[in-house]
Amino acid sequence: MKVALAQFSVLSGQPELNFIKIEQYLAEAKASGADVLFLPEMCSTGFDWSQNRSLLDSSAALLEQVRLAAKSNAVAVCGSFLERTERGAAANTLYYFNAKGDLLAKYRKAHLFTLFHEEKHVEAGRDIVIADTDLGLTGFSICYDLRFPELFRKCAIAGAEVQVLSAAFPHPRLEHWRTLIRARAIENQSFFIATNQCGYEGADEESGKIKYFGHSMVVDPWGEILLDAGEREGFYAVEVDLSMTARVRAKLTALEDRRPELY
Repeated sequence: MKVALAQFSVLSGQPELNFIKIEQYLAEAKASGADVLFLPEMCSTGFDWSQNRSLLDSSAALLEQVRLAAKSNAVAVCGSFLERTERGAAANTLYYFNAKGDLLAKYRKAHLFTLFHEEKHVEAGRDIVIADTDLGLTGFSICYDLRFPELFRKCAIAGAEVQVLSAAFPHPRLEHWRTLIRARAIENQSFFIATNQCGYEGADEESGKIKYFGHSMVVDPWGEILLDAGEREGFYAVEVDLSMTARVRAKLTALEDRRPELY
């Protein structure tokens, strides 16, 4: 199948303008023959939490727009969005809508990025999510989750053949990004699809200007890089042979050879 990644600079606190970008990328995905479009982390609003609190009431309406846009273009879409929780707090939540507009998966970011004090603004997720999507059994994650291999291993043991990550990884951690994505793919013998923001976030009181480096990636179960988008904003697509996961796992039985009684 053909997967597409929309790597762009998210406009802080401007969901209407960000939705215009998302809608344009969905139309491009349809024109290219892509089956699913992946979006970066917090793609509707960015991370200005003072603004985001005022946007919580409209967050559900924006998600409905995205769902309808996926349906009208007949392209599945997956990305991380601002969402109001049941308790009225903010959440960083990944949604997967199929090409018919059906919700197949919803995952809230489990590991909050304490370096940027995310825990002060966001309610952490409590569940690992694996769903049967257009890609087959798929595990979901958001940004900082990448540094916690236990999450991805649990997904793989439960049968996930593909791992999906929406992210906003900034400089200077590009080599961490590249290394960890390939490691997660290799150690779990699964495809890894990671979509990152590019461009600048608004000024942060402790970190100064945050620059996201892009380099959205698709990596196969052998750890081979099928796509590396570089730093430019844009639409990227690649064909993937999803049957490869089963072949790799049959050839090198690392998952079967685990010794969980030791660890």
